[in-house]
Amino acid sequence: MKAFTYERAGSPAEAAAAVVRMQGAKFIAGGTNLIDLMKLEIEAPTHLVDVNGLGLDKIAETDDGGLRIGALVSNTACAAHKRIRSHYGVLTRAIVSGASGQLRNKATTGGNLLQRTRCPYFYDTNMSCNKRKPGSGCAAIGGFSRQLGIVGVSDKCIATYPGDMAVALRVLDAVVETVKPDGSTRAIEIAHFHRLWGDTPHVETVLEPAELITAVVLPKPLPGKHIYRKVRDRRSYAFALVSVAAVIRPDGRGRVAVGGIGPRPWRTDAADAALPDVAKAARALTDGATPTEDNAFKIALVERTLASVMAEAANGKGS
Repeated sequence: MKAFTYERAGSPAEAAAAVVRMQGAKFIAGGTNLIDLMKLEIEAPTHLVDVNGLGLDKIAETDDGGLRIGALVSNTACAAHKRIRSHYGVLTRAIVSGASGQLRNKATTGGNLLQRTRCPYFYDTNMSCNKRKPGSGCAAIGGFSRQLGIVGVSDKCIATYPGDMAVALRVLDAVVETVKPDGSTRAIEIAHFHRLWGDTPHVETVLEPAELITAVVLPKPLPGKHIYRKVRDRRSYAFALVSVAAVIRPDGRGRVAVGGIGPRPWRTDAADAALPDVAKAARALTDGATPTEDNAFKIALVERTLASVMAEAANGKGS
């Protein structure tokens, strides 16, 4: 790990200003992803700005009946919150399916959204990776790609967004609130928060330099069964091959988002409109897919996982 300096910020605007003031500075909260990457020298910030003391660790009701989740609320606290468990069950289910209990205790809401989208070649500094070193090439293309993307990818990168929480947030139409170094704020729909790869896979979100997430806002609860199903190579501590977050009403209609297949949680209007027709919805979700020989099975797996979710909802399961 390379040497770095450190400070604690006193306010969100102060934290953002500190990061923009020092070249190579980064925010740190739980550090569950950043510290690992610093140990490998994939990330090498010159300065860390600790945002843990900013009071962004509360969950509060909004005027329209939704919830505002502070960026520093731990994943454990978010999943266990009484109203989230009872009215946003898909979010609780998604969070507890990720990582381990110890990591969820440290990981934060904002940090979870910002975890690096990565694949084994990203971690291996002996291999080419356009995310790690722009313009160096992508070893995953033509390499082993079982875990990697089939939609929204490019000839520069085929990595998939690894998180679970954001897939649930996508089906809930969450909004990400931020503050910039000049103190101005903005609200970003989760649908537009993570970028498609194009020619710049090292740029993963629409955040501007030193822009700090302060909260995630959930709209008022959606009626229906809230379900999250994750298919992976082992039962724990593994990224999804395919995951499905869904809110399904008694008539079988609803909305669905898929993880494990692209650079961001994947949801389409056409798929939502097709429900309860599983085959048609799955085709809409994988329309235009460009799989490799290793991961072509994901097209069928999307349909099978969605069918399992719909059966679970029809049987009265889910929250």
